[in-house]
Amino acid sequence: MKRLLLICLFPLCNFITFGQTLAQNINNRLLQKDQLDKVFNLSLTEFDFSPLFMHTANSDIYGFIGDNYQRIRIKFISITKNLSAPGEYNVYGKSMVKSNICDFKGTITISSIKKYKAMSYGVDDTYKNKGIKGQYVIIGNYLFNENETQAHSGVFKGSFQSNFYLDKNNKVRYDDIDLNADGYANNQFIGQWASYKNNIVKKCNWGDFRIPNPGDLDIGAGEFSPNEKYLKYGWQNIHDIVIQNPKNEKAEQIETAKWWQ
Repeated sequence: MKRLLLICLFPLCNFITFGQTLAQNINNRLLQKDQLDKVFNLSLTEFDFSPLFMHTANSDIYGFIGDNYQRIRIKFISITKNLSAPGEYNVYGKSMVKSNICDFKGTITISSIKKYKAMSYGVDDTYKNKGIKGQYVIIGNYLFNENETQAHSGVFKGSFQSNFYLDKNNKVRYDDIDLNADGYANNQFIGQWASYKNNIVKKCNWGDFRIPNPGDLDIGAGEFSPNEKYLKYGWQNIHDIVIQNPKNEKAEQIETAKWWQ
């Protein structure tokens, strides 16, 4: 299922409060759509949500940074729950823009978890008799600090939305029920990046299978497909994989390579 997010970016002076404000805006927009149970909240202590953010292959995670939609790749290498603060998760990962790779550390903080009023059972009602107890959305903030000693490093800050469901055994599962539906997306991160060394602040969004707020970068109908005018900003391989038939094996090898190792 695809639930897109809409935000406005703030100047650097508002960078500290950006995440909290955005998370509240996302929460309000979802409630206004009347899709969620307004009073239901799932316990943060009972469940570990870290597998949700590690589920998707990196080759299916797309992101951009800046007004020219330069491609950025984000890889979460480890995510662990903070036992003393149940809604907080410690994150270690890497980012890559062009050939520049930076390590980052930081936190994902859950601000609320809501239950969707209506269930989706997938194509041909595949999940209808699986005993699923409900579909949910996590809303929260993230703050990732890149290694200051590395080139072109800075801070990622913003908010996110992630969807999951509870199976018949009350286990948290990544919500891929509508994976085969047009426009499917999950783990939608939206915010900005600020350089350590100057006043440069750039919008930076990424997500599983689709990017939130992509402007005219994504021209795909059923799946992500980059606009040809942005191919020179890191999107050529994705274009070749999506458009060419038979598929471009060289492009696929590059996309599936473990660049973070």
